[in-house]
Amino acid sequence: MKKMLVFLVLSFFLLSSPGSAADYIVGAGDGLSVSVWGSPDLSGETLVRPDGKITLPAVGDVTAAGLTLDELRTALREALKSVVREPVVTVAVTTITNNKVFISGMGTGVIQMGAPMTLYQLLCQVEGVANADLTNAFLSRDGKKIVTDFHPLFARGEMDRDVPLQANDVIHIPTNEMNKIYVLGAVNGPRYVLHRPGMKLLDVVLDAGGFSDYAKLSGI
Repeated sequence: MKKMLVFLVLSFFLLSSPGSAADYIVGAGDGLSVSVWGSPDLSGETLVRPDGKITLPAVGDVTAAGLTLDELRTALREALKSVVREPVVTVAVTTITNNKVFISGMGTGVIQMGAPMTLYQLLCQVEGVANADLTNAFLSRDGKKIVTDFHPLFARGEMDRDVPLQANDVIHIPTNEMNKIYVLGAVNGPRYVLHRPGMKLLDVVLDAGGFSDYAKLSGI
């Protein structure tokens, strides 16, 4: 029952993703369910090996990684013709391990997308992102920056800047260490404040608690 529930959830993910289930690219580590109509001995669950191949009974190795589900079905039909006259093949993904997004900079880590996810949704999951240098953050795909400056999206809610994420996307979120402004002297709360677009001198002083009674305003 539990396995069936997992299968239904993954099927919903594939069917609700942008495009169709046929658009999903199989990758190493993915679990697949292969069904050959009328041939239970040739059906079953298999795992895509690190070399990108799966093994079928009486057929041997078949390359699966890098193929869509439709392309893999076609490849399996061709391979099975040597043992089945007119093979009818169904392929479903039972376990997804190929849908990773990589984060560098602040909040370094790997997120496994179990469902369709956008850049905004991911940012909401990164701890402390509100204090990151979102202006210099970027999303890289296939070695090219496709989105830069996350500040309008995350801080101002400009959702037209949001984009769907894809497997192997790289998101770089710098820390705000280089954007600190240190406020010292006769203020009520000496500290550092983080630079914000459009920030004025008065904003910085107020963030530090305002002038103390001993402040010499002409000597700032």
